[in-house]
Amino acid sequence: MTQNLPSPDQPLKIGTRGSPLALAQAYETRDRLAKAFALMPEAFEIVVIKTTGDRVLDRPLKDIGGKGLFTREIEDALLRRDIDIAVHSMKDMPVAQPDGLILDTYLPREDVRDAFISPRVSGLADLADGAVVGTSSLRRRAQLLVRRPDLHVVEFRGNMQTRLKKLDDGVAEATFLAMAGLNRMQIPNVPLHPIETDDMLPAVAQGAIGIERRIDDERVQEMLGAVHDVPTGQRLAAERAFLAALDGSCETPIAGLAELDGPNLRLRGEVLRPDGSEAVSDDVTVAIADGADAGRAMAEKVLAEAGSGFFDWRS
Repeated sequence: MTQNLPSPDQPLKIGTRGSPLALAQAYETRDRLAKAFALMPEAFEIVVIKTTGDRVLDRPLKDIGGKGLFTREIEDALLRRDIDIAVHSMKDMPVAQPDGLILDTYLPREDVRDAFISPRVSGLADLADGAVVGTSSLRRRAQLLVRRPDLHVVEFRGNMQTRLKKLDDGVAEATFLAMAGLNRMQIPNVPLHPIETDDMLPAVAQGAIGIERRIDDERVQEMLGAVHDVPTGQRLAAERAFLAALDGSCETPIAGLAELDGPNLRLRGEVLRPDGSEAVSDDVTVAIADGADAGRAMAEKVLAEAGSGFFDWRS
């Protein structure tokens, strides 16, 4: 496909959100594609697209539309052919893509763990009774309240730098961030304490970068095949099947993680009441090829155990 490769005169346009982390992920995508095809960075153009989720920061995501708020405008640009590919944090992605688009390329996954961030204490157990913790994630909120129902949880919207500044300003005693984002941004002097997945199961697809394309763009399909990470795709197939069967969104506290061990895949899943009063979890090991089926079966099992009304929001 040498004659169809992008060039400075006809660059491949990479659509992304404008946050520092989103840009870091777009540059990683560019650099991997450039290396795979021996191209200069100038053969690619980073196109920043402002999303509703980036513009509206004064309300919880559940009140303004959920996960699609971080992707809709970027996907519209992809469908209009204003961009050639879209780079996403996979934990922000709805489980279904618009007609004409497909999400089937993943870069190698980063650290999946959450990090406890506090300038004053080193862990959840060290927080004083009634301490204020900031997070915009319903999953983290619920997981936190399961463990420490005495804590006061406040909304903490904004990009990574904004949330760290709120912490420095004393808006909250602690917050949580994804280790993947912290590693990719390499922000110095962050008072972080990684949380093992046995203690706090991460969001589905946390730490993974996904690349979305138009189904009919054969050139892009061939190019992305050179940077796709198969093990990450196998893990996300199981996790996103679990999420899809639960009809998961930003309005639902759901955690899930698939890990590979030789020919096997271990899948752990968890659903929680939004107020943290109850959690239901499961843990299975299957052949890698059966990962998606295991995700769907796990969702059915935890839904049956949870019962009706489990996800009702009680503020």
